[in-house]
Amino acid sequence: MHLQTRCLVETLYEMDFPAYDLNPVTVTEQMVQAIGAEPKEAYMGRDLMCVFEDEAIVRKLTPDLEKVKMLDGLLLHATSRGKNTDCVSRTFAPKCNVPEDAVCGSGHCHIVPFWAKRLLKNDIVAYQASERGGTLYCQMEGSRVKLSGKAALYSIAELYIGGING
Repeated sequence: MHLQTRCLVETLYEMDFPAYDLNPVTVTEQMVQAIGAEPKEAYMGRDLMCVFEDEAIVRKLTPDLEKVKMLDGLLLHATSRGKNTDCVSRTFAPKCNVPEDAVCGSGHCHIVPFWAKRLLKNDIVAYQASERGGTLYCQMEGSRVKLSGKAALYSIAELYIGGING
């Protein structure tokens, strides 16, 4: 995956990702049981993306993470139209030992292409409704998704790789 980061304005950073192709899949009872709500549509890219009727459903989800591990796809994305943004989402990643991703970049590489096509527009404002939450300003450019938003320093580290001569 190619990742490009650049400063847009003093407070926004942009990342450039490839979009995932989505294929419709049947909503199953296994999905409903794992998620705790019935999606109106489901799609598979690398991850499973479920579309819900209302943002309130997405915000209130309490999936059974052990059952989510049994679903196809690496991650589970739940999304709906938003009241104050184009879309709202949450991402669950128990297969990666992450119960819920705070603001998922790769998730929006599924979510943004879907909503861009559905809403017939290339510029999408997305809100991830996790506990921390975050707004992403997204743009479809061909088969690429550009995600922009605020960023906070999370960690500073130095890596030492032993056995490699300088």
